[in-house]
Amino acid sequence: MKSRKGRKGEESRKRLLKAAAHEFSIRGFHETKVSAIVKRAGLTQPSFYLYFQSKEAIFEELINDFHSRLRKLTESLLLESGLHGNDVTNGVLSAVEAVFQFLAEDKDLTRIGFFLNPEAKQLKQDVAMVLKDNLEAEQRLGYFRSELEMETVAECLIGMIEHLTDSYLLTGIKDPASLAEPVVNLLIYGMLPKGSDAR
Repeated sequence: MKSRKGRKGEESRKRLLKAAAHEFSIRGFHETKVSAIVKRAGLTQPSFYLYFQSKEAIFEELINDFHSRLRKLTESLLLESGLHGNDVTNGVLSAVEAVFQFLAEDKDLTRIGFFLNPEAKQLKQDVAMVLKDNLEAEQRLGYFRSELEMETVAECLIGMIEHLTDSYLLTGIKDPASLAEPVVNLLIYGMLPKGSDAR
């Protein structure tokens, strides 16, 4: 069991991380000052340096945590074998909604991790490759058409998630469920009317 001092220290560290995420999300990295972070956290500047060596260190921790958790989530969304019909559609819907839900949980962290981070493009490419591996495994299970090139599908899906997150999720216009449903509807059923033979 942690000591009172240990618990208090962990709480202070969490407050600093939360305050830093907010400051970075509204001011950007370069305009954010350690003094603003500690003021928002209700702590002192010396206390900041008990936990973090620099502004760069706290920013890097936030980014690495965001990247790690998003990657682990994406890896966990691989559909299990033995699904049929609507189970596949429902599984894809649950997976896409889970990603939007993750991005909605901490909007400050999403802004800096997915958009403001200088390594954001690389992060999205990394997640797209994990998604591609999932899609290819699901394709081998017979869930998707064999001729689809899943790297392109993964990149398209990441692009849709990125744009919809920026335009609707972070602004509060739409919630994760209302964003996931049309994305999955488009991916699974396409744009042609049911029964259309326009291929």
